[in-house]
Amino acid sequence: MRIGIDLGGTNIAAALLDEHMKILCRMNLPTRSERPYQEVIRDMGSLVHGLMRMGNVTPDMIRCVGIGSPGTPEKESGNILFSNNLNWHNVPLLKELAQYVPIPMKVDNDANCAALGEYLAGAAKGCTSAVMVTLGTGVGGGIILNGVIYDGVNHAGAEIGHTVLCSGGELCTCGRRGCYEAYASATALIRMGRQAAQQHPESLLATEKESLNGLRIFEAAEQGDTVAQQVVEEYLFYVAEGITNVINVFQPDVIVIGGGICGQGEKILTPIRKQVEASVFCKQVSVPKIVTATLGNDAGIIGAAFL
Repeated sequence: MRIGIDLGGTNIAAALLDEHMKILCRMNLPTRSERPYQEVIRDMGSLVHGLMRMGNVTPDMIRCVGIGSPGTPEKESGNILFSNNLNWHNVPLLKELAQYVPIPMKVDNDANCAALGEYLAGAAKGCTSAVMVTLGTGVGGGIILNGVIYDGVNHAGAEIGHTVLCSGGELCTCGRRGCYEAYASATALIRMGRQAAQQHPESLLATEKESLNGLRIFEAAEQGDTVAQQVVEEYLFYVAEGITNVINVFQPDVIVIGGGICGQGEKILTPIRKQVEASVFCKQVSVPKIVTATLGNDAGIIGAAFL
């Protein structure tokens, strides 16, 4: 058996899995990332012990505890070199967790874990290579080549969201301007929606400008609001531009789109595929499949457990 932990800025989700990737039981706790890292890690240890009690298993029956963490991990030491979401700098995650968990442990970036989960058990199952682009608060990237996570020699690679799409454009949380994340994240979609609402008070978007979210923008577009339709069209243009770049570099078997936006299904896939097919560099070869993720929040847990 294995345990996977998905450490997020808001919640810590964990599950006990069998060797067939079936989740047997699960638990979660709020991260409360404003606390000292020692307290967050202690809660992770509590989750591990809670899962063992729920599953009626002992530490010697657990093959591995895997953790998907936001930020840049140093896999050899188990340290998190930097995590903006948690405000962590050089945190000895595995060393600290070892005080509570007498089981072999591994850590990787959370987006890498989600990509591995979709590769092993989800939308990319059966493929040789896959790239997952997660469109959430930011834009995460996970690259699987020949069954192995690719993240560079220093484990800081695969930051697809921080490749520049529009030089000198919108300010990104990383400090650069024009990053893919600043145009293709859910945060960017909401920004576009609010800007459009200010300019068009007649739009449905203007009636809930302050509480606007990505789902509402898509709903307004489906209801025939032309302003919302223009926002969605512009947003998907940027999403497709970034995916085209990924394909030009990697040419994987499949591109998996994750995050809350993937719930829109063919509403986003059809225009994205159309634009990508028209934009890729080599049009003499087939375009990789572009699909939405199927595992939801379980992808990160499954990928972490099977690091």
